[in-house]
Amino acid sequence: MYKTYSMEIGGKTLTIDIGRVAAQANGAVFMKYGDTTVLSTATASDKPRDGIDFFPLSVEFEEKMYSVGKIPGGFNKREGKASENSVLTARVIDRPMRPLFPKDYRNDVTLNNLVLAVDPECRPELVAMLGSSIATCISDIPFYGPCAMTQVGMIDGEFVINPSQAQWDEGDLKLTVASTSEKVIMIEAGANEIPEAKMIEAIYKAHDVNQEIIAFINQIVAEVGKEKHSYTSCAIPDEMFEKIKEIVPPAEMEEAVFTDEKQVREENIKEITARLEEAFAENEQWLEVLGEAIYQYQKKTVRKMILKDHKRPDGRALDQIRKLSAEVDIVPRVHGSAMFTRGQTQICDIVTLAPLSEKQRIDGLDENVTAKRYMHHYNFPSYSVGETKPSRGPGRREIGHGALAERALLPVLPSEEEFPYAIRAVSETFESNGSTSMASTCASCMSLMAAGVPIKKMVAGISCGLVTGDTDDDYVVLTDIQGLEDFFGDMDFKVTGTTDGITAIQMDIKIHGLTRPIVEEAIARTRQARLFIMDECMKKAIAEPRKEVGEYAPKIISMQIDPQKIGDVVGQRGKTINEIIERTGVKIDITDDGNVSVCGTDKDMMDQAVEMIKIITTDFEKDQIFKGKVISIKEFGAFIEFAPGKEGMVHISKISKERINHVEDVLTLGDEVTVVCLGKDKMGRISFSMKDVPKA
Repeated sequence: MYKTYSMEIGGKTLTIDIGRVAAQANGAVFMKYGDTTVLSTATASDKPRDGIDFFPLSVEFEEKMYSVGKIPGGFNKREGKASENSVLTARVIDRPMRPLFPKDYRNDVTLNNLVLAVDPECRPELVAMLGSSIATCISDIPFYGPCAMTQVGMIDGEFVINPSQAQWDEGDLKLTVASTSEKVIMIEAGANEIPEAKMIEAIYKAHDVNQEIIAFINQIVAEVGKEKHSYTSCAIPDEMFEKIKEIVPPAEMEEAVFTDEKQVREENIKEITARLEEAFAENEQWLEVLGEAIYQYQKKTVRKMILKDHKRPDGRALDQIRKLSAEVDIVPRVHGSAMFTRGQTQICDIVTLAPLSEKQRIDGLDENVTAKRYMHHYNFPSYSVGETKPSRGPGRREIGHGALAERALLPVLPSEEEFPYAIRAVSETFESNGSTSMASTCASCMSLMAAGVPIKKMVAGISCGLVTGDTDDDYVVLTDIQGLEDFFGDMDFKVTGTTDGITAIQMDIKIHGLTRPIVEEAIARTRQARLFIMDECMKKAIAEPRKEVGEYAPKIISMQIDPQKIGDVVGQRGKTINEIIERTGVKIDITDDGNVSVCGTDKDMMDQAVEMIKIITTDFEKDQIFKGKVISIKEFGAFIEFAPGKEGMVHISKISKERINHVEDVLTLGDEVTVVCLGKDKMGRISFSMKDVPKA
């Protein structure tokens, strides 16, 4: 016997079945929003995982191609590793859920979301977000929920609650907001230069909808929710903290962490750790949790310094940005490069331009998005933080950071018609100490301009942090947080934008939500900071996009032909187009609407290819002049190829003004000749004359 619950959200019905499927999970909900169907489950291990000092939460968003009536591409014909969209969706679910589990909980928890059917009017990502929250709330897993999530789009200046996929893709705003019953706990946004005030309005419109959903979830939990199970706490014993403070007094810990050099601070902590290991050598239980205890001691010290004394570890003012520097063209021969440094955070970004045929193909659940022409990739090697470990390819963090910087710059990119290139930006992290994703945004913006990409406006990004006290009005907002302030603080609030508005937001917190004054102050601080970064740093390195792409970048000439002539350019089995490519060394892309892009690095060869295409696609008229090559000689004349796959005949009587007995007396195979078109003969062939070519 199962129970069904339903409510209206954004003009569409959300239906939840509980007890119908997956009964062995700790919590499971079978959800429909329109026809979009998702199974969300929450499961936990019976015992804590040994030897860890973190909460082992895993979130999965499984895209099944049958949900949109498709068979996966490729040879294997089954779903492979998670797509980028799956990874990003899982991260959006993880970020608001994680802070609501007990901090001393070490049992493995998995939140799985299986997409079974997709209705384009109801995005499956939203259903999975709500499903994870509800499944956890009704389970016996300890959880300080519920939380709810709402998405907001904007069409023609009007907000749309939980927009359809088409509205989401085409609108000026892509905002996801998660809330508890009192506060906002997560914000994720991409925006087309939305003013700060409008963004705040949208955030709290979503927050209001979330309150309705939370009331609905509370009703469900009251009826079918399980009693939360007990668990083994992994909290540090109070007596251990007291003993640590005797050995390392608070003043000594303050001195150890109060430095702007990350390496110096780490050496200080290593020395303290060695002393404590020696002191606790005979207490095995304490030694097992010593690392976590030192972390907590540092955290309390840093938070007290910031909150009570308004002192930051590196001595900066609360709204002060670290030392900035920027430069372009640091890497030779690439199409564009720039380096941006903020304190001990340093990003080198390299841009590559290519024909539109190099766009990334996407095999996903969204029928509207099959390819993207701008790709931003982010790499985070271990040396950037002074560690040593092998590279295993991009993880969820790298994918998330790359997507954030990509989202930040999309609104200012030129259209394909204005700039017919596929664009790839790669951010290499040379050094990391806080908010490399925002440094990536700044470096990428400069690198695009250096590559000659005519972006509409400059974009910069910055992150704000937070330390809170015991009451809602006891808090300190920090501009440009470094790693230590991120680790020990309560918030990482990243905002990117132009001088006119916001292009992206990503907010992560470790507490149970933010009040509206904190959200408003953080957004105001980030605007002030990004304008400072643009004026005082980025514009001094490069003020505007270069007028042309660089020497080593491919050049592209675009032209429009009659779509009916595409077959003439391609030729039978691609013979004609392949011959043009072989002769000139260019790359040619043709779209179904007749747009032709000729790409190459040699201007003369590109012009030749364009001329060939023009000849092939132009209806022949009398008196047109062509240059061609003799490809065949007959008794009655010679055949002249004037473009790949295009030929005409010069009758023997039209070769020379003097009478000739044999064609071979004047022409040989391979000769380059100039001819004038006489029209078409009775057989429909093009007739040429050499002797009637007008003199120059």
